[in-house]
Amino acid sequence: MSDCVLVVDDDREIVKAISILLEGEGYEVLKAYDGLQALDILASRQVRLVLIDVMMPKLDGLSALMRIREKQNIPVIVLSAKSEDSDKVLGLSMGADDYVAKPYNPQELAARVKSQLRRYTCLGDIHAGNRVGEIRNGRLLYSTDEKILYADGEPVKLTPTETKIVELFMRNQGRVFPAEEIYRRVWEEEAFASENTVMVHIRRIREKLELNPKEPEYIKVVWGIGYKMEKQEKGN
Repeated sequence: MSDCVLVVDDDREIVKAISILLEGEGYEVLKAYDGLQALDILASRQVRLVLIDVMMPKLDGLSALMRIREKQNIPVIVLSAKSEDSDKVLGLSMGADDYVAKPYNPQELAARVKSQLRRYTCLGDIHAGNRVGEIRNGRLLYSTDEKILYADGEPVKLTPTETKIVELFMRNQGRVFPAEEIYRRVWEEEAFASENTVMVHIRRIREKLELNPKEPEYIKVVWGIGYKMEKQEKGN
């Protein structure tokens, strides 16, 4: 059964063009023309990835993204004519896994969809399976089987990209990773101007797992080098 991708844009020609592109790659494509339509489809159909425009009537893409993140952790790629760094950072900070500026290169867009789906499939359905392997660090526990992070016994809602970053840190506690290396390992592509993208994801992860994100205990900056997960004493 082919992966199902939801394409959301108020420009029907763009939806049609992306649909033809992705169907040619073997994906099943569902179409929506505003944020509310997208949410209705997600409530009734099993979708593996969402491609969503920002500027749309009824419910804009970023508002729809926030609603999606309340219930689902599927990969979301924001597609927008806005290409400023601040717009990219805003999209990523609101829960997007990737950001593609219009006009997009069709081959690049298809490659990004494939990359996100490959990582999501690799991480697995967060609801599936029983906990077999566990990595502990203080009040954090990472289930390598479920691909779920628990903080104080409660599951932390992470996106697929955030989960990949957390797994990298949990498996390598105490090791410092430059932003470029984090980007290469998680996004599986060469790092160009990756610092902002990694920084935004780190900030989002901190907000979800740290007791005080402004004074993090776990994910720390090593100035001039990168980021690391601080190894905590047992029981902390």
